[in-house]
Amino acid sequence: MIKTIAIIILSVTFFGVLFFILVRNALKRKLDILVEEEKKKSDNLD
Repeated sequence: MIKTIAIIILSVTFFGVLFFILVRNALKRKLDILVEEEKKKSDNLD
């Protein structure tokens, strides 16, 4: 019983961390794109 609970907890933790890393990288990529576009807009105004 304890073994089954431990396996469930470890798998949920593993997939949670994996999902967190994927979402963080996607958001970082999107933010970098937005910052780059904003820099281009401000350069065009000068």
